[in-house]
Amino acid sequence: MLRCCAFIAALILAGFTAFEACADRRVAFVIGNSDYRDIPALKNPDKDAEDVSKTFRLAGFEVFVAKDLTKLQFEEQFRNYLSAVDGADLSVVYYSGHGFQVGGENFLIPVDASLKKAADIEVQAIKLNDVLEQLRSKSKIQVIILDACRNNPFPRKDYWLRDQLLTAGNTGLAQVRSSLNTLIAFATEPGAVAYDGTGDLSPFSAAFSRRALAPNQEIRTVMAAVRRDVVEATKGLQVPWENSSLIDEVVFMRRSNRPSLPPVLEKVVLSGVGPVDLGLPEPVDVDGGTITVSVERPPALGRLMLDGKPVEVGEPIQGRDLPRLKMDVPKGVAAQDEVDMLAYATHDNWGGQTQGILVFRVKSGEGAEGQQVMASLEAEQKQQVLERGIHITGAAEAIENRDIDIPVGVGPVALKLDFPTDDPAVSLKVSGYPATGTLSLPDRTLSPESSLMAGEVDRLRYEPQIGAGAPVTVGFEIRADSNSSKPATMKLSPTVDPCDTAAGEPLDLQGVVPGLLPNEIGATAVKVCEAAVKAYPDVPRFRYELGRALLAAGKVEEAKTAVEEAAKKGHVRAVFELGYMYATGTGMAIDRTQANALYKAAADKGDPYGMTSWGRALFNGYGVKSDTAKGLDLLLKAAAMGHTYAMNDLAAIFTEGRNGVTADAARAVAFLEAGVQRQDMYSMNLLGRNYLNGQGVEKDPKTALGLFQKSMDLGQPYAPGSLARMYRDGVGVEQDLGEAQRLFELATARGDQSSAYDRAALEMQKGDTADQAVAVRFLAFAVALDRRKELPDAPKVLAQFGAKPKTAALKELRQELKSKISASGSLDAQLVSVARRVWEEANPRRDVF
Repeated sequence: MLRCCAFIAALILAGFTAFEACADRRVAFVIGNSDYRDIPALKNPDKDAEDVSKTFRLAGFEVFVAKDLTKLQFEEQFRNYLSAVDGADLSVVYYSGHGFQVGGENFLIPVDASLKKAADIEVQAIKLNDVLEQLRSKSKIQVIILDACRNNPFPRKDYWLRDQLLTAGNTGLAQVRSSLNTLIAFATEPGAVAYDGTGDLSPFSAAFSRRALAPNQEIRTVMAAVRRDVVEATKGLQVPWENSSLIDEVVFMRRSNRPSLPPVLEKVVLSGVGPVDLGLPEPVDVDGGTITVSVERPPALGRLMLDGKPVEVGEPIQGRDLPRLKMDVPKGVAAQDEVDMLAYATHDNWGGQTQGILVFRVKSGEGAEGQQVMASLEAEQKQQVLERGIHITGAAEAIENRDIDIPVGVGPVALKLDFPTDDPAVSLKVSGYPATGTLSLPDRTLSPESSLMAGEVDRLRYEPQIGAGAPVTVGFEIRADSNSSKPATMKLSPTVDPCDTAAGEPLDLQGVVPGLLPNEIGATAVKVCEAAVKAYPDVPRFRYELGRALLAAGKVEEAKTAVEEAAKKGHVRAVFELGYMYATGTGMAIDRTQANALYKAAADKGDPYGMTSWGRALFNGYGVKSDTAKGLDLLLKAAAMGHTYAMNDLAAIFTEGRNGVTADAARAVAFLEAGVQRQDMYSMNLLGRNYLNGQGVEKDPKTALGLFQKSMDLGQPYAPGSLARMYRDGVGVEQDLGEAQRLFELATARGDQSSAYDRAALEMQKGDTADQAVAVRFLAFAVALDRRKELPDAPKVLAQFGAKPKTAALKELRQELKSKISASGSLDAQLVSVARRVWEEANPRRDVF
């Protein structure tokens, strides 16, 4: 009979059973800029960021929070955020700080922006549309919330925007057209000003934090409530606004989990002995809410009692009181064993409900047999209390003082705590949420107010935040009921895989480290990256980094295979790298059409390297129909992401006024200065030339010399030639032809065709003491290295030399070869062919420079 009743109870519960869900990935980036350096500081944004970030954590988001960001810091943290948000269901950016509009484009202002020059906005500010486009390429749904609609604080009113000099707006932000599945919310209507208010938080941020935590409220309902609150708080002076093209529902505080209960419990109850403890466990709301309990079907054989008072059907009692619920079965009710059932419901404050069932057998408590049963039950109860205490202690020991290394960038990692109990009465409440990163179970993300049941602990996971390397502490309160609990803490230490350290690439939006240039990749990289691919076969980043390591080791065919596999698995930078290999003929025949197709694919996914190469191709018409406007726009977007190659391309465009773009040397200098700020050796060399010639800046040979020297020390191929010309001509330094000769030769060894040409000329300037074979040698290098045909006179000058010096130079070059090549064609053709091979053997890494 007992089994039959339990089976029926299970059927009742079937209607309350849910399939296991998969947790949505939701990632928020919260920025508060208050401490501005050159413009008025703001009192609220830093506090706004703290409060709003707590709101998103409580709602179960992974949260990146940053305050008082410079432009460089924004680039770094935004790249980390983009890596985390890759493939997410929902991406959110919340910004509080200065912002203004130019030509209908909105800009967010880092704390170090001065915007004194017309070109400064392109290198010092953050274009909102660039942020939005990156989010679109990464996530399913995008939400941007801006508390930045303040007066324009800058005295300058005209700025460069693409190919036009435009006037800045005086107040507020411009309206933004949102693409599909995007919502953009403003603290006030377009062109109007948002107020800081009188409290610690702005009126908008205060209202948002308060309203966003309303359970199961769709975002447009939330924003309507925020609007009402702000209008009331500002007496109608500020009206929040939003543009929405959402087709999916967005709920910040989703509460779909029901209170956790064991579905069916069984109990023996004695009659005629007064109220008996039912031993019901305290229900747990895993989302941290308050629980009430109501009796849905009372037992037929007795009365339910709580603290000496009867409990009626439907009467609400607090969830924490459920373990004290008793049953009083009158004397004489159970002459023989009888089965009864109690059905009750638990309710959380989000509207969730769970059904609980207690099936019990009523036995007589009279006589010797009754006393024996009572003694047995009391012993069982004491044993249960003892075992539960042991469970709690063992659970605390499984967690306390653990220090677990967690790899970064491989998704949520199981903590494998080997929890000693799955007792349904034991639960863990999060008492100390990690400062960075995300705790989760397969079906939900935990928040600072979450709880989990003992049976769930072995599925607990942690995902470190990309870019946050400090260990974090996690605290739990382990409890079986309101009277017995034990605290426990553990440390989780994010660790970067050796492959990332050895072969990660700069500006990789799916990477986890600042990255290394090709010439910085060491000999151990292949081994550690092969281990990473084996350990994490589903993480395409490691396959791409293995490809970089193999390329550094000269294993081009293996590198090509690894890069192709990474691209197929979704690594965007690998798509670009394949394009680069087609463009340079590395491991495959040169194919500009295929290279451009791959560059475009990478650019469409937001990769700054892809945007630079595809933008360069479009702007210059390299293997594709020229589109100057689109090419310029892509280069500007890549530069905004911190890609210095794009900055250098833009500097050349603005210096020379290419393809109809207005020449502006000061604008070119702004991009070069931005590149130097990011320690780019090419920018240093180019900016040095500007200082040497007084182009866009005041002429200053001393500054030029310093820039050339630092660029050369970093390995830049053309900087030694720049320095050599200063020593050759005695500009800014005392003339020293010997030093000029040494530097020209160093530049040639690094692949600088112009320096090879100048070294040949320097040799011939020696007159009767000149070594014509040396001059021929360097002319051969000049022609061999001039892939873009920028030195049309070099072949002509080489042709003027006689057979004797050419034969001598060719013999010397052949002696330097590590492998023989066939001798065919004219002496000049052989010289160029052998010179090219000598240089390639000395520089197997064609992607180094």
